[in-house]
Amino acid sequence: MRTSTRRSHRLMALAAVAALTTGLLAGCASDSDDGSSNSNDSGGNAKGKTTLTIGTFGVFGYKQAGLYDDYMKQHPDITIKENVTTRTDVYWPKVLTRLQAGSGTDDIQAIEVGNITEAVQTQAQKFVDLGKDVDKSQWLDWKNAQATTKDGKLIGLGTDIGPMAICYRKDLFKKAGLETDRTKLAEQWKGDWAKYVDLGEQYMKKAPSGTKFVDSASSVYNAALGGESQTYYDKDGNVVWDKSAGVKKSWNVAMSVATSNMSAKLKQFDKPWDQGFANASFATVACPAWMIGYIEQKSGDSGKGNWDVAAAPTAANWGGSFIGVPTAGKHQKEAVALAKWLTAPEQQAKVFAKQASFPSTPAAYSSLKPATETTSYFSDAPITQIFSDSAKTIPSQFHGAKDQPIGTAITDVGILQVEQKGKTPAQGWDAAGKEIKDVLGQ
Repeated sequence: MRTSTRRSHRLMALAAVAALTTGLLAGCASDSDDGSSNSNDSGGNAKGKTTLTIGTFGVFGYKQAGLYDDYMKQHPDITIKENVTTRTDVYWPKVLTRLQAGSGTDDIQAIEVGNITEAVQTQAQKFVDLGKDVDKSQWLDWKNAQATTKDGKLIGLGTDIGPMAICYRKDLFKKAGLETDRTKLAEQWKGDWAKYVDLGEQYMKKAPSGTKFVDSASSVYNAALGGESQTYYDKDGNVVWDKSAGVKKSWNVAMSVATSNMSAKLKQFDKPWDQGFANASFATVACPAWMIGYIEQKSGDSGKGNWDVAAAPTAANWGGSFIGVPTAGKHQKEAVALAKWLTAPEQQAKVFAKQASFPSTPAAYSSLKPATETTSYFSDAPITQIFSDSAKTIPSQFHGAKDQPIGTAITDVGILQVEQKGKTPAQGWDAAGKEIKDVLGQ
């Protein structure tokens, strides 16, 4: 997730997600510079109990699906405290600082897919090898591979993946004179994100007052890039962001949005973006599976029955996360047991039922069923089928140690320069490049 919340979420929000998260990084410490929240379970810190802290970003769905309460009922000697930070680009640097210091980490730390390669390559010794305690065949092979070191150490257990869809406000589409049927819409933009942008131009001709077609150009960029086989690194581990065909194609689509009037120009996972959901100020958002729960939470009652879900222009993955157990934790044995339980197929299915976060455990797929309130909220869209179809054809991608900061430089520096400050696409690209050089130490 995330968004992520992920996002990132993980984007999602990532995110979403990514998101998709600040109070997290200290076992009992709390950071508050980004609107994070610390949610204590009903058991609090009762005398004699072991308190396990879980650092996450965005909405992971464990609390929302009742998993913490279930686990504590089964283990009355355990109390669980979740420390949540909204943005993974705020969350992860703090995790790194505390990992390197060997103190201040949570008992369990979430790791977004954009950070997993860095964790594997530079922080593996700071995490417990979970491969010795689990049946690795429960997870998708490629998901395990992302969290495995060259010498076979598994530092994280897969939570969700981020197959892509488009979430849209059918009430706003109707007012703009556009098609509202999800199947017909998917056909209109099938195979090309540029067709999605073309529909945005049509929307803006009769857009309901105060609304835009899409939340941000960055949203479109991340979604489009998730369907490309080449992103920031090649198969040999070389940084190729500035030469990548996938990056350039996705950038060009995002620029079509950024230089038009169809974007609400919101930075994802910031408070104005959340308010945009609540105020119905944009009609569509690129929607990896983990975004479903985020939309439901942020749009509130007014969005029920107005949101719908359609297949995305291309099959893509945006986000997906892991949870690992730092060696600095005081309760490693108990943390490993909890991490195994939270990521087991049965629990992943429960999280999907609550907020449609798509499992990384294939054994859960045959039983996936979103909650009745979720399907009702999204106009009875066949959410499981839409995300399953996307997941089956997601292209393989090569990831590198600096995926997340490179992506953030492009979206939060390059694209925002164009979208919010009126810079040209060339100027935005150059600004992103300078930031990336700093990130890479060049």
